[in-house]
Amino acid sequence: MTGPVAWAATASDGPARRGVMTTPHGDVETPNFMAVGTRATVKSLDSEDLDRLGAQIVLANTYHLMLRPGEEVVAGLGELHGFMAWKNPILTDSGGYQVLSLHPVITEDELIFRSSYDGSRVVLTPERSVEIQEALGSDIAMVLDVPVRLPASRPVVQRAMQQTLRWAERSRAAKRRTDRALFGIVQGGADPELRRISAKETADIGFPGFAIGGLAIGETARARGAAIDAALEELPESAVRYVMGLGDTEGLLDAVGRGADLFDCVLPTRLARHGTALSRLGDISMKRSEWANDPRPIEPDCPCVACRRYSRGYIRHLVVTRELLGGRLLTLHNLTYTYRLMEEMRLHIASGSFAAFREHVTGMRRQGLERSAD
Repeated sequence: MTGPVAWAATASDGPARRGVMTTPHGDVETPNFMAVGTRATVKSLDSEDLDRLGAQIVLANTYHLMLRPGEEVVAGLGELHGFMAWKNPILTDSGGYQVLSLHPVITEDELIFRSSYDGSRVVLTPERSVEIQEALGSDIAMVLDVPVRLPASRPVVQRAMQQTLRWAERSRAAKRRTDRALFGIVQGGADPELRRISAKETADIGFPGFAIGGLAIGETARARGAAIDAALEELPESAVRYVMGLGDTEGLLDAVGRGADLFDCVLPTRLARHGTALSRLGDISMKRSEWANDPRPIEPDCPCVACRRYSRGYIRHLVVTRELLGGRLLTLHNLTYTYRLMEEMRLHIASGSFAAFREHVTGMRRQGLERSAD
């Protein structure tokens, strides 16, 4: 291990690869998925839930935590690991995603927000983002980037990509902690040429890991695949590759098949709060009246508590009456589904059967969705 975070391959099946990412708080098997704990909590779950689910790494958000409770409070309560009572690795987003969700003023030097809590003026620079993340104590910090909602014109995408590169240099220069890692972020929209340029120049700056940002925000699956391919061609094979914001079944299978290692997304938990269960036979809206008297579990072979103990009829009742337990049970189910999918991908990469597994899963889901539409 040459730094606080490193990645090594253990198996491959075509471009798909299996490996281990070593961090200060333990190893992460890849490919893997990070549940999103924006405010240092995965909604409706606690750290023991995450342990039981087999979560190996979670994500928290710099923008929200710097506002409430503030990085000083988190640092004083044992940094994020102590604050959350979570012993495993943590990655923090830099605050760049809030460019898309909160629409700050973007200057060459900084992002200028209006606080989503009280409307006060909030300034975030590349240096300040690194400072906050180092105070939070995450194993992996991210450089502050400038993503662009797609579709967008090439000049707009190119300007944001070039600014992200300049900010990556500033972020790297601002890094102080030697016991934590900082990852670079590749931008460039859905333009393969811009993705190659961004990936090459980000790799030249030098980071122990790389994210591919600015995807799963409006582009087609085909365009996303081309952008990922272009970026991966220029990134070092010895570093972990993280596709930000990707969490749907087909998208995960596609990106792993192209050589990506790590993912995060709010999709499994957000769908749960809106009453949708992930399933190998297609995603299921638990609000549908046909489940009212259904004694079956969501998925018969799922080991989660929702499927082991409760019927579709009961879970539908919880969802339509807006009981908190409904969202919690579906969150437990959806994350169990996602972690099992990642584990099976690792097993099939090791056995050389990833392509067949991918076709089997996508075929089952396609057939399930077709039956639901009839």
